Amino acid sequence: MSQKIRTKGARALAEALKALKTNSTLTTLNLEDNKIGENGSVALAEALKTNSTLTTLNLERNSIGENGSVALAEALKTNSTLTTLYLERNSIGENGSVALAEALKTNSTLTTLNLQDNEIEENGSVALAEALKTNSTLTTLNLGWNSIGENGGVAVAEACKTNSTLTTLSLNSNKIGENGGVALAEALKTNSTLTTLDLNNSSIGENGSVALAEALKTNFTLTTLYLERNSLGENGSMALAEALKTNSTLTTLNMIDNKIGEKGGVALAEALKTNSTLTTLNLWGNSIGEKGGVALAEALKTNSTLTTLNLKGNEIGENGGVALAEALKTNSTLTTLNLEENKIGENGGVALAEALKTNSTLNTLNLKGNSIWINGLLLFSEAFKTNSTLTTLSLEGNKLADKIALVLYESLKTNSTLTSLNLGCESIEDNGLQALSEALKTNTSLITLNLQSNSIEDNGAQALAEALKANSTLTTLYLQHNSIGFDGALALAEALKTNSTLTTLDLQNNSTGDNGAQELAEALKTNATLTTLDLWRNSIRSNGAQALAAALKINVTLTALYLQNNFIGDNGALALSEALKTNSVLSTLDLWGNSIGDNGAQALAEALKTNSTLKILDLQKNTIGDNGALALAEALKINSTLANLNLWHNSIGDNGAWLQHQVSQAITLRIGL
Repeated sequence: MSQKIRTKGARALAEALKALKTNSTLTTLNLEDNKIGENGSVALAEALKTNSTLTTLNLERNSIGENGSVALAEALKTNSTLTTLYLERNSIGENGSVALAEALKTNSTLTTLNLQDNEIEENGSVALAEALKTNSTLTTLNLGWNSIGENGGVAVAEACKTNSTLTTLSLNSNKIGENGGVALAEALKTNSTLTTLDLNNSSIGENGSVALAEALKTNFTLTTLYLERNSLGENGSMALAEALKTNSTLTTLNMIDNKIGEKGGVALAEALKTNSTLTTLNLWGNSIGEKGGVALAEALKTNSTLTTLNLKGNEIGENGGVALAEALKTNSTLTTLNLEENKIGENGGVALAEALKTNSTLNTLNLKGNSIWINGLLLFSEAFKTNSTLTTLSLEGNKLADKIALVLYESLKTNSTLTSLNLGCESIEDNGLQALSEALKTNTSLITLNLQSNSIEDNGAQALAEALKANSTLTTLYLQHNSIGFDGALALAEALKTNSTLTTLDLQNNSTGDNGAQELAEALKTNATLTTLDLWRNSIRSNGAQALAAALKINVTLTALYLQNNFIGDNGALALSEALKTNSVLSTLDLWGNSIGDNGAQALAEALKTNSTLKILDLQKNTIGDNGALALAEALKINSTLANLNLWHNSIGDNGAWLQHQVSQAITLRIGL
């Protein structure tokens, strides 16, 4: 027997939609990844002909095929409310897209259409392009991953010359080639509405980018251009740089992985000296080298608009790092700088730390994986004492020796601006963690601390717990993928009983076990600030769940509890269900992968009949069958707050499709295997 909704289930959903003809609340229906098939989509299409409230329909990954899309196209000719339709990965093919194109010629309400990855190929794209010439409502069209080729790209470009409503167009991963790129460039010279164009991975090459660059000299509406992985090369990037000297509208340019090299980096730097609109430039993975890094640094000394610069993986080296540091001493606009994996080394780190002493605008700096060692890290500790703007710093992967850590964390005792610090991935050792914990006792600015994947054991967790008893500003603590165990959980639980600021605690994959969960549950009975607790994959069984359930009956602040990938089973679900009957604050409960069957689902359903706060319930990857699904369906007839119920990857047959029947709220459903 099928374990997906498939055809009959979709027919039941369609009947439910017809019944909702006079309903004034159901506006969104999400049936993503349910394999409803052609017949199911035909039934839904029939319902759309009479339904008058639905505005958003998501049928992504449903194998609706050509016949299903043809039926939906027919419905669009008369439907007057649907504004958003997602049909990604449905194998609608050329015929399906041709039918939808025909519908777009008369439809006057649809504004967003996602047809990504549908094998529409050249003929389908040509038909859609023809429709765009007369359609006057569609503003967003996604044709990514459809093998439309050069001819398809040329056809869409031709349509853009006359279309006056489309603002966002995605043609990513279509191999439109140089000819397609040249045609789109020609269209941009006259088009006056398109603001976002996604040509990532489109094989436009140097000639295509040169043509686009020429168009940018006269186009006055495009603000965002994505050109990731297009083999632009040095010549293409140099042409775009020339265009940036006169263009006055483009604010975001993505050129990730285009082999622009040193010459391209230098040319773009020259453009930045005069350009007055670009705010975001992404040059990740372009091998601009030291020369490119130095040139960009020189440009930053005079540029007054760029706020975000991503140079990840460009091998700018120590000289590039030093040059950028020098620029930061005078630049007054850059707020985000990503220098991850650039081999800036010790000298680069030293220079950047020195720059931070005087820079007054940079608030985010990513130095992950740069082999910054003793002197650089020591200077950062000095910079912390005087810098008054940096709020986010990532030193992930720059292993801090204990002596350096002691000095660095000593500076945190007086720093008053740093709010987010990332020391994940083996960046910290035991003695360093002890020092950091001491610093946290007096630090008054840090609100987010990421210590994931640091092999922290119970001693480290105990030190952090002591700090939490005194700290009055930290709100978010990430400790996922460590080894704090029961003793660490016990110490943190004790801290939570008195701490009054922490709102988010992430303990994913820490082997706390039932006993650790029980201690944390006890803390929740008195803690009045924690709103999010993540206990994913902690070997928590029914006893731990029962303890947490008892806490939920008393706790008045926790809004999100994540227990995915544990082993609470039906007994744990029963206990949590009882808690939901009286709890009045929890809005998100994630029970993904917990071996919950029909009994657990039925208990949860009973709780939903009276609970008035839960908005998200994730039950995917359990063993819930039709009985559990039908119980949940009955509960949804009464419940008026649940907005998202995820039942993906259970054992629900056709009868479970009635989950959607008579639901009177705008609820997003996913029912699956």
